Amino acid sequence: MPSVFNPADNQFMIDRIEKLTPESQALWGRMSVNQMFVHCTKAIEVAFGHVELKVMLIFKLLGRLLKNKVIVNGKLDKNSPTAKEFVIKDQPDFELSKKQLIEALQKFAQEGPSCIKLKNHPFWGPLNTEEWDMLMWKHLDHHLKQFGV
Repeated sequence: MPSVFNPADNQFMIDRIEKLTPESQALWGRMSVNQMFVHCTKAIEVAFGHVELKVMLIFKLLGRLLKNKVIVNGKLDKNSPTAKEFVIKDQPDFELSKKQLIEALQKFAQEGPSCIKLKNHPFWGPLNTEEWDMLMWKHLDHHLKQFGV
């Protein structure tokens, strides 16, 4: 599987991001491309310890039950629910939000696994480096496919 820590794989993901324009339309869901950039950046920043998620106990249990099915052996489904902290209601600036996502993604390749500060994800539970890598890759890949790249 590709890795966010591998510089070539990381650049491949950035190249896909660079193909998006302010006019890019989602193939499913309600997010604009600008909102998707911020949504994905916030998900990455959870790993860096910069965004805190508040998860109810029932969802903590559900996440732990689904962890291997989704992160290790599966994929993210279209229109899956998301944490309220990841719901973007305004229309962020396209260029700024794209730049911030790329910078956050580059941090994985530049710093390696040491950039991950959170070891126990609020929804998925304890994640090792490989699981964080898979989660970050699958989440961003899912949303780039949402916008056709």
